[in-house]
Amino acid sequence: MMNSFFDPPERRGSDSIKWARYAGRDVLPMWVADMDFPAPPAVLAALQERVAHGIFGYAQTTPQVVEAVVEHLRQAYDWAIEADWLLWLPGLVTGLNVACRSVSGRVLTATPVYPPFLSAPRLSGRALDTCALHCGETGWQWDWEALAASVHADSELFLLCHPHNPVGRAWNRDELLRLADFAERHDLVVCSDEIHCGLILDSGRRHLPFASLSPAAARRSITLMAPSKTYNLPGLGCAFAVIPDATLRRRFAAAMDGIVPHVNVLGLTACAAAYRDSADWHRELLEVLRGNRQQLENAVAALPGVRMTHVEATYLAWLDVRELGLPDPARHFEAHGLGLSDGKDFAAPGWLRQNFGCTPKMLEEALRRLTAAVRAAR
Repeated sequence: MMNSFFDPPERRGSDSIKWARYAGRDVLPMWVADMDFPAPPAVLAALQERVAHGIFGYAQTTPQVVEAVVEHLRQAYDWAIEADWLLWLPGLVTGLNVACRSVSGRVLTATPVYPPFLSAPRLSGRALDTCALHCGETGWQWDWEALAASVHADSELFLLCHPHNPVGRAWNRDELLRLADFAERHDLVVCSDEIHCGLILDSGRRHLPFASLSPAAARRSITLMAPSKTYNLPGLGCAFAVIPDATLRRRFAAAMDGIVPHVNVLGLTACAAAYRDSADWHRELLEVLRGNRQQLENAVAALPGVRMTHVEATYLAWLDVRELGLPDPARHFEAHGLGLSDGKDFAAPGWLRQNFGCTPKMLEEALRRLTAAVRAAR
């Protein structure tokens, strides 16, 4: 394995938002979805070559970048797309907001969920309806009755998180087909956030894009993707929407006009190199994350008062600490040296999200602090 997964550069005192949150405090930051690994060597080499060119004028998306994305989607997911289906974005959250602005009706999503799913409709002046996912003995599932009951006559957009952040589900074909049927019956556009699609951790599983289910699903789909989570490039600001239907694509593009900037030149360079030349690095990353996942799941299973379900995808664990009876769980764990995402932001008070995209050594220390915090709460 590459040394960068076990001995990465120091991020304390840098421009990292993740590490700056607890500057001057002995708190391990395991909150925001930002891994502590350097980008793939092929990406670094491509960026260095582009920087050496020395000119950073206004840039356009090159055929090479488009070809890298199209070919990656074909090889990785057996999903054939056309180049003109692509609209480029400076970030996936931008895409969520643009999707909400491209409809006039109500927006529907399922909770708990990544916070911008909850804020984007409000910021766009759209009404938001939510239904709760169900966590049972077999893990997180859709509550189909609750989902149906959440639809209104003027519902127009369904925001899907796939794979799901924070619960870690990689929705299977049967679930996706049922969602597609639901969208068809209620005439909903489905905006599918698939930014974690390259982080399927269960062996033998492969991500299935919602839009690839059928021509009917494709016609009502907006798929949002980016290399940022899989290849740890969030600071370079490069994402894209895949919209097969021309009318829907025009509506989305019109909502972008005047407010969405072009993707920067380095983001495009990194995107192409990540998808085209970083397969070996990606395989090694998944091996590290699978080991970390097992280490975390074993530790939590031994902790009374804390529960989590199996993480099928992402490098994010969703911890249920409600049995500990803490008035402010996030603050309690911070006091014991562990900075986690507060479940309140995901519409789930009493839960915490832990990022395990770090070195095994750092995770070992984090689990020591997690154990101490739990013991102190009992």
